[in-house]
Amino acid sequence: MRFELTANALDPSIKVIVPRREWDLQSRTALLNYAEKNQIPIAKDKRGEAPFSVDANLLHTSSEGMVLEDPTVPAPDYVAQRTVNPEDAPNQAEIITIGYEKGDPVSVNGEKLSPAALLTKLNELGGKHGVGRLDLVENRFVGMKSRGLYETPGGTIMLVAHRGIESITLDRGEAHLKDELMPKYAELIYNGFWYAPEREMLQALIDKSREFVTGEVTVKLYKGSASVIARTSPYSLYSMDLVTFEEGSGTYDHHDAEGFIKLNGLRLKTYAARNKKAGK
Repeated sequence: MRFELTANALDPSIKVIVPRREWDLQSRTALLNYAEKNQIPIAKDKRGEAPFSVDANLLHTSSEGMVLEDPTVPAPDYVAQRTVNPEDAPNQAEIITIGYEKGDPVSVNGEKLSPAALLTKLNELGGKHGVGRLDLVENRFVGMKSRGLYETPGGTIMLVAHRGIESITLDRGEAHLKDELMPKYAELIYNGFWYAPEREMLQALIDKSREFVTGEVTVKLYKGSASVIARTSPYSLYSMDLVTFEEGSGTYDHHDAEGFIKLNGLRLKTYAARNKKAGK
């Protein structure tokens, strides 16, 4: 579906041919027989069967079907391909630093890397520590639910680190609006509408919010978790002087809070008075 929608957007004259829709191959068994007959190699387990299906790219691996179809049964550990079992991950945490420029990760531990090389590096680091493994029941665009084992080690680390650098460079209003729009943006991509006009409109907004998302984030990898432990940016909105528990510069006066609270509490007082009068 995603390939076909993309073809429609890029060149309406393209005719998409999908063998599965045109050939009489309506089951996994029929597909396996066809592959064997035509000498197409298919991964199999010790029983001579393909235990599950795999979709893989640089970002992640998703495994579905067969042994994973019943969501009441835990996924066998052999399904995982990119991540070690978190319980078997190193007992020593690993600390890494990811550099960001305008929202894009550009370096790992001070080493500048291309996007592909950076993701490959983070996949290696995350996989070693069991980061990014997820047993998920998703809602497919066509209406059914599907269970799969997803492995996104590098992507998971980038998400955590990106949130870390955003926390000190985005204004509260920016951050909240972006979070409100994220599900819609993700849904469009998931459903294959990358080249749809609404996705491009949202992209312009997101790009605008990236202007000052620059700096470094320090992340700790340990037993399946990736957690931010430090972050710094030349464009940080975080002010030590404002948040200190000690005496600051006087920019923030605690006495100002009284009027602020009165105004915000006015509607609550009015609401409570009405309810009291009504006997509630």
